Amino acid sequence: MRATILGCLLLGLACSGRLEAGETAREGWNTLTPEAQSVVAKGGTERAFTGKFLSHKEEGTYTCARCDTPLFPSDAKFKSGTGWPSFDQALPGAVKEVADGLRVEIRCARCDGHLGHVFRGEGMTGKDTRHCVNSVALGFSEKKSREAFFAGGCFWGVEHLLESMPGVLSVQSGYMGGRADNPSYRQVISGRTGHAETVRVLFDPEKISYERLARQFFEIHDPSQVNRQGPDVGTQYRSAVFVTDSEQEQAVYRLIAQLKKTGLKVATQVEPAEAFWPAEDYHQDYYKRTGKAPYCHSYTPRFPKP
Repeated sequence: MRATILGCLLLGLACSGRLEAGETAREGWNTLTPEAQSVVAKGGTERAFTGKFLSHKEEGTYTCARCDTPLFPSDAKFKSGTGWPSFDQALPGAVKEVADGLRVEIRCARCDGHLGHVFRGEGMTGKDTRHCVNSVALGFSEKKSREAFFAGGCFWGVEHLLESMPGVLSVQSGYMGGRADNPSYRQVISGRTGHAETVRVLFDPEKISYERLARQFFEIHDPSQVNRQGPDVGTQYRSAVFVTDSEQEQAVYRLIAQLKKTGLKVATQVEPAEAFWPAEDYHQDYYKRTGKAPYCHSYTPRFPKP
C-alpha cells in the first residue's frame, strides 16, 4: 500500500535533514546567503545586535529561513537585551532541542537547521524560557495565522484535501498524541508510540473560520471508523481532532452533535493539542509531488451548506 515509502526506508533513503559543507540545498528549500548558510548549516552565530529581526515588531509568524516552516508567533517575541531575537514560546513541535554539553541548541524540527539556543531560569517572562535565535536563520510572514490539528487516517490525503481551501496558508504532515519525542515514521506505523498521523493547518482566520475547516475535515474522511481509515488499520490512523483552546473544542463538539443527529456513529476523539512532530520531508505534499490521488480520502457532504 505504501510500497514506495517503505522501500525508501528499507534502502536507507530517509532524509536526515542536516546539510553538511559542500551539499546543495534540497528541492523546495530556499537558497541561503553565505552568512545564513554558516549559521543554519554549520551552527555558527551572527554578531550580537546586528540581526534584522532584533527590533522587528510586526505581527505575523517567524519561519525557518531554509524550509519556511513556521517556528515562532510574533506575540512570543520579547526584548531581552541580549543582542539576538528572543522568544518565550515556539509553535508546538516546530523546534527541537539538542544538548551540546554546555548549552541546549535549538534546531528546526523539519529541516534540522541550526537556529540558536534555548535558556531557562532567567525569569525574563512568565514562561521563564528564552529561545535565542539568529536573525539570518529566520524568515517572516506578515499573515496572521492560527493553527489547527487534524488526524484522519493517512496524512497524505488529509493534507492534500485541506491545503487547497481558500484561507489555508500551509498544511504540514506530522505526528501528535503519542509518548515518544521526535518519532520516526517507522516508529509511528509500528503502533507502539501512540501517535496519530496528523496534519498541522495554518490558516488566516479573517478568510476562513476554524469551524469551516473542521467541517471540511469531517467531510473528507469517515469519522465513524475506529482506529482505521479505509485500508489503513491501526491506532496511528485513528480519527482525532487536537484542539488548541476552548473555542476550537466547542466548535468540534457542535459539529459532532450535528453528525450524530443524522445517525452517524462518530468515533472521532477530541484531545488537547500536544507537541507536533513534523514528518520526514518525503511525506510533505506527497500527492502534489507524485501526481497521484488520495486512495482512502474523498469528499462526502455531511452537513447542510452554510
